Amino acid sequence: MVVKVIGPPNASSCRKVLVCLMEKEVEFEIIPIDLFKGEQKSPEFLKLQPFGVVPVIQDGDYTLYESRAIMRYYSEKYKSQGTDLLGKTLEEKGLVEQWLETEGQNYHPPIFNLHLQFHHRLGLPIDDKIVKESEEKLEKVLDIYEERLSKSKYLAGEFFSLADLSHIPLTHYLVTDIGKAYMIRNRKHVSVWWDDITSRASWKKVLQL
Repeated sequence: MVVKVIGPPNASSCRKVLVCLMEKEVEFEIIPIDLFKGEQKSPEFLKLQPFGVVPVIQDGDYTLYESRAIMRYYSEKYKSQGTDLLGKTLEEKGLVEQWLETEGQNYHPPIFNLHLQFHHRLGLPIDDKIVKESEEKLEKVLDIYEERLSKSKYLAGEFFSLADLSHIPLTHYLVTDIGKAYMIRNRKHVSVWWDDITSRASWKKVLQL
């Protein structure tokens, strides 16, 4: 059964899912939609995702949305194949969940706000207050990451997991589109971690989509 991934392949939330599927060696088909044309708000799409947000997956008769839920689902469904992204012991799984939640609650918001301000450069004014506050919040979060990664190769331990994977797409925007690579490079262990997780074949393939 080929998994249908509905959403633009260059959206960060969709990229998370695509990297996960590649790591788990799951065959998929991308069903692109145009966010700029508002196709995510169409009646057809809202039947699948009532909040009008990408991505959505269709796995036979099964439909699921929210990128982190989708990643958890496939990591568990295909836990016997591909990369183990959840951890083997209960303690490892707990740490994966801890850092996955940290990404969602503490890491994602300031970068997302900065990303929105980047889009404002296309013609809308930049809100300097939002930029300053978001950078300050992210600096503090990255300091905590630096401390953690000075003690372990990856966030949840010595193994690559969903905790690391979930950071890749939006951080990619931070170091490229937004031009804030120094926030990663100024931290020795975060920088090494970033080079490691973005060197994976799955991410390189997603960038080519």
